[in-house]
Amino acid sequence: MLKGLGGLGGLGDMAGMMKKAQEMQAKMAEMQEELARTVVVGESGAGLVKARVTAKGDVTGLDIDPSILVPSEKEVVEDLIIAAIRDAQSKAAARSQSELAKLTEGLGLPPGMKLPF
Repeated sequence: MLKGLGGLGGLGDMAGMMKKAQEMQAKMAEMQEELARTVVVGESGAGLVKARVTAKGDVTGLDIDPSILVPSEKEVVEDLIIAAIRDAQSKAAARSQSELAKLTEGLGLPPGMKLPF
């Protein structure tokens, strides 16, 4: 006769693992939503160009100081815009990694473990 889950051998452990996996999936979904709402700002040209990017890396806006909007400086302005976006995306990636590290730490996973599996 089977007595509780103890008689099922490793199935009790499997149920616990499944529950933890579901909890992790819910926390990952929460984190992804939070990253989509979190905005970081990158800049270039000592703040003449600023780019706003979600922590997921989506560009949401640009602020360009009008003093650099001179037709003869078009290439410089383009380079500053690209640099500001790259700076913001770099900060977004760092923020995302930081949040993921907090999540994996809370789950007892080894540091640097790549998710999803």
